[in-house]
Amino acid sequence: MKEFCDIDCFMKGLERRNPAEPNFHQAVHEVVESVMPLILDNKKYQDAAILERMTEPDRIITFRVTWMDDEGNTRANRAWRVQFNNSIGPYKGGLRFHKNVDLDTLKFLGFEQTFKNSLTGLPMGGAKGGSNFNPKGKSDAEVMRFCHAMMIELQRHIGEDTDVPAGDIGVGARELGYLFGQYKRLNNRFAGVMTGKGLSFGGSAGRKEATGYGAVYFYKEMLEHLGDSPEGKTALISGSGNVALYAIEKLNALGAKVVTVSDSSGFIHDKDGISPEKLEWLKDLKEVRRGRISEYAEHFGCDYHEGQRPWAVPADAAFPCATQNEIDASDAANLVKNGVKAVVEGANMPTTADAVAILQKDSVLFAPAKAANAGGVAVSGLEQSQNALRIAWSAEEVEEKLKNIMASIHTQCLEQAPDPSGTPNYLAGSNRAGFIKVADAMLAYGAI
Repeated sequence: MKEFCDIDCFMKGLERRNPAEPNFHQAVHEVVESVMPLILDNKKYQDAAILERMTEPDRIITFRVTWMDDEGNTRANRAWRVQFNNSIGPYKGGLRFHKNVDLDTLKFLGFEQTFKNSLTGLPMGGAKGGSNFNPKGKSDAEVMRFCHAMMIELQRHIGEDTDVPAGDIGVGARELGYLFGQYKRLNNRFAGVMTGKGLSFGGSAGRKEATGYGAVYFYKEMLEHLGDSPEGKTALISGSGNVALYAIEKLNALGAKVVTVSDSSGFIHDKDGISPEKLEWLKDLKEVRRGRISEYAEHFGCDYHEGQRPWAVPADAAFPCATQNEIDASDAANLVKNGVKAVVEGANMPTTADAVAILQKDSVLFAPAKAANAGGVAVSGLEQSQNALRIAWSAEEVEEKLKNIMASIHTQCLEQAPDPSGTPNYLAGSNRAGFIKVADAMLAYGAI
């Protein structure tokens, strides 16, 4: 039997098999660093090649989407569905529409999703998908034609017991409606094959708020573990989509003050805080009018910093809620210098490995996305349950279940953290807790 690899040996092999995929390499390396001690202590994991199998997607589906724009021109985009691991339940993960979507991004997201879904305690495997179609600047009719065309192929590979997609960047209520409508037409059945649907056709109350609320609930758990609370804390938030907006809402409700939000053009710094009234104006700006964050600064007379990120502003906590790798080493140094004591990832892998190392060295509480960002998929799992049972829970019932799930994730992270006596290592704890459940299921199935 061959000798088992160390971390460097394993990563060299993975990079050779998956060339030119830096995001995927980064996501895998972060997990491997945490779980390698578990693997070295468990010969069954080694003999079953669990790590090699877990870092290889079950399948990748690549297909062309041909559609027609409003001028009658035929257009073509590429789309993917990465079905990463279904050891603990049907594949589950969002669809992303963005001009920069590629296979590297979707593999990293699908890999992360496997562990995130495991932590929720719900029976969901990991997947991700999407297209390099850019909905920005497209008419509703063009978006509809693209979604209908995409579902012609995608519907062959999904199902409520097989693979359940959801929304993500560029795929909101409008896109999910078009996608689900086409699925229903093609299959002549109404089933819980997608989540994030509208409330009028099988969606769950609280899904829109879930990721932002969940991140704040995880932050609350971290502080309470140390005998503290969010009340009176000042927070930085990046992004201005669903995650950011509803993180602001819940932080306000818990007595904290949020002083920044951003979009791709820059960020605003509102020293007085984004009050509930200002937040309603911001929601209208970003969700209805689809305007730029600079308009908030003009309307409320606060500072706007074009082309910059908010990580140099003094605060108690930071919530990166925009996109991957938005906090680099220099940003992390600024956060530490300006008094930030907690970084809570609302987006997927928004902090680089070098930045994480700086934060942990300076005893900053670091909540990784696979734990803090799990609220959205948790409520998606609850939507699956409601669809299967043909029932609908109230917003209050869903939020209570979400709070319990986030508290459970926090407990799992602490239980698996390597050194619970110091600053809790939530990164290692989340990786280990998510890994063990999936690995044990894979062992139970044998060599498949």
